[in-house]
Amino acid sequence: MTLAPQLALRKVDKVYPGHPPLHVLKDIDLSIQAGEFVAVVGPSGSGKTTMLSIMGTLDQPTAGEVWIGGVNAAAIGEVERSVLRSDVIGFVFQQFFLLPSLTALDNVAEGMLYQRRRRAERRRLAMAALEQVGLASRARHRPGELSGGEQQRVAIARAIAGQPGILFADEPTGALDQTSGHLIVDYLRTIADAGTTVVVITHDQALAARFDRKVSLLDGAIVRDQRRRASLRPPSPVGASR
Repeated sequence: MTLAPQLALRKVDKVYPGHPPLHVLKDIDLSIQAGEFVAVVGPSGSGKTTMLSIMGTLDQPTAGEVWIGGVNAAAIGEVERSVLRSDVIGFVFQQFFLLPSLTALDNVAEGMLYQRRRRAERRRLAMAALEQVGLASRARHRPGELSGGEQQRVAIARAIAGQPGILFADEPTGALDQTSGHLIVDYLRTIADAGTTVVVITHDQALAARFDRKVSLLDGAIVRDQRRRASLRPPSPVGASR
């Protein structure tokens, strides 16, 4: 039996109006199963960040469908998309976006503010997420007391604390040195091994080589989709608790 993908783009186009119009994504078809560890690569201007924004429901396609766990996010309203993002999706960006006045623990807990969870539960889940990225001992430290790599790990903990089914990361190692960047990829792989789908946007081909699957974009179109090895991880339902 063929499993339905956890995330799928069907004939997705993105066009920004202008003279002439800017055609950023062209006829994108992509299916990603639960628990996959995927890198989306391409040069600057290839459309990869736009594709991430559409996959993550931060932006709408001009045409096509965006399926997340059986829901076509392109066909529902913004309120429903906001709920979908809150319940199912986590984001990590190149910049850490941590609040400097809060501890690592409180930064992670604040990320679940809109998930209808009690404060005690948010703090419990926040500590568990910090433990998952090896930062339990730094939970009481503020961002200014942490290295760049540690701050990015706090940002990852914030993204996974609510137990999302899908984690998107946009150039998560771009502001880090090579050693810290490789450590971040190690933690992202551990998260994928635990059942979360991980999709990372990067221009770094060497970094992408460490992923199980590499999707290459050029001029807004997928030009190559390579699988490094078959995944042995069992699929998990969207948004399932782990």
